[in-house]
Amino acid sequence: MSKLPTVTIYTDGSCEPNPGAGGWAALLLFPDKQIPLTGADADTTNNRMELTAAVEALLALPERSQVEFYTDSEYLRRGITEWMPNWRRRNWRRKGGKLANVDLWQRLDRLLGVHEINWHWVKAHASNQYNNQVDRLAREAMKRG
Repeated sequence: MSKLPTVTIYTDGSCEPNPGAGGWAALLLFPDKQIPLTGADADTTNNRMELTAAVEALLALPERSQVEFYTDSEYLRRGITEWMPNWRRRNWRRKGGKLANVDLWQRLDRLLGVHEINWHWVKAHASNQYNNQVDRLAREAMKRG
């Protein structure tokens, strides 16, 4: 059995006002290179930008990988690690009814089946250089968007 290539991913989303113009960013850290990704949406929410960053980062991987995934979004991390199994069982609905951003959650769910992912939460606007970098890139993308 071959060992999967390893990549570290940092993502962030930004939206001002929320809802309003938004941007997202991802940084893919390979052993030999770094690849930044960004995008924007003129009419969105912060949560959609957080999810979009995760989707786009995983789509950008050239092959099945072992991923160390870092986010400062509890919505993203807890959605993946805690809430998603129940949403699946309820046919993509929350206990209280409609699930927001269901399209992005379903895309993420499909991508989770491709890669082996360890999810990590990092404090926003703290001392993590990569988290600060994707925060800056997401804000720049939002302003350009």
